[in-house]
Amino acid sequence: MSIESRWAKGVTRRETLRQLVALLAGSPLLYAQHDPRPLSAHKRVPGIDEMVTAFDFEPVCFSNMLLRDYDYMAHGTDSEFTLRRNREAFGWVDLIQKPGASAASPDTTTQLFGLKMDYPIMIAPTATQLPLHPDAEAGMYKGATVARTPMIVSNVSSLPIEKIAEAANGPKWCQFYPVQDLERSRTTIERFLTAGASAIVVTVDQQATRFERDLHDRNLGGTPRNASNNALPAPRPTKGPGLYRVSPARLWYSWKYLDDIRPFVKGPMLIKGILTPEDAKLCVEHGFDGIVVSNHGGRSLDYGPATLEVLPEIVDAVGGRIPVLVDSGFRRGSDIVKAIALGANAVCLGRASRWALGAFGPAGIQRLLEIMKAEFREAMASTGRTSIAALDRTAVRTNFS
Repeated sequence: MSIESRWAKGVTRRETLRQLVALLAGSPLLYAQHDPRPLSAHKRVPGIDEMVTAFDFEPVCFSNMLLRDYDYMAHGTDSEFTLRRNREAFGWVDLIQKPGASAASPDTTTQLFGLKMDYPIMIAPTATQLPLHPDAEAGMYKGATVARTPMIVSNVSSLPIEKIAEAANGPKWCQFYPVQDLERSRTTIERFLTAGASAIVVTVDQQATRFERDLHDRNLGGTPRNASNNALPAPRPTKGPGLYRVSPARLWYSWKYLDDIRPFVKGPMLIKGILTPEDAKLCVEHGFDGIVVSNHGGRSLDYGPATLEVLPEIVDAVGGRIPVLVDSGFRRGSDIVKAIALGANAVCLGRASRWALGAFGPAGIQRLLEIMKAEFREAMASTGRTSIAALDRTAVRTNFS
């Protein structure tokens, strides 16, 4: 049956919601949680098989969430310049078309630390996924595993790592936020490894602790995330890092600390948040196994560079000695092709994967990855490349200056 026939004959989500409201009209629970953008403004909500690009998942996800939870996911730091720049940078890289390859011809397989991957794509670590879907990270992991895509589990997940690990049997890495207590660091890392993590990704870039969107939610009468309805703004610190809007838990990291926790990691240890060739070289010199070029999706420092524009110089600095991954702003398969052509070994999807989970649960993750993998094949074929190894800088033209 065609999609058009289902449109004509099927029950719309709007009608389903109307019936549910009629059924529960007398219930006080209706007033406990209001939809921030009521679906009554839409004629019909598209179904999962009508998703065409990663962007299509966002409005469906938005309609399923409270505004404060959506803003927590969507915001960047301060003016959100870096958030915007991450997307703008893809317009500064052109694909060079070359005939001779069909979308069916590219071999998209690759390997990372012995892990065989169908595509150079991973699910990035993102925090507290319960507001997106009742299955939270377990649902993300299920969808990624069915789509044969590795997932990096966040250090600040809604669910314990053991519960996430039980949800599926696919490959998984774990992301770790530094804590100054070495014994606590050891305990957390060993817990991840016991749960089956085959690599540990240590994040070193998170700086911002306040975000303007969250503050506007409060000032306009809403409730910021992790605050009660009657919460007042926290007192402004008079000394220490908080005086400068930096949490005391952040930016104390040192190379010595990273060296100290390295023996706890029985397997690859990657450093996430690298944006300069100098730091990339130091990662190699300190014996770390890989890096993730990341600006935390524009959530770490305003007026920083896009990850795509610094990727080539970081790849050059590493010189192939360790793998280079990248995240922040990736929404299309062609975006991924550009990063691989500029030297990345794999790309991690953050917000796009959250949109998919929030829109349709684990099935949404599967659908998102289907779309982006198909886009990747098509864009790769347009460059005439039939293997990941052949997808090099001659496939693109950059204009970052």
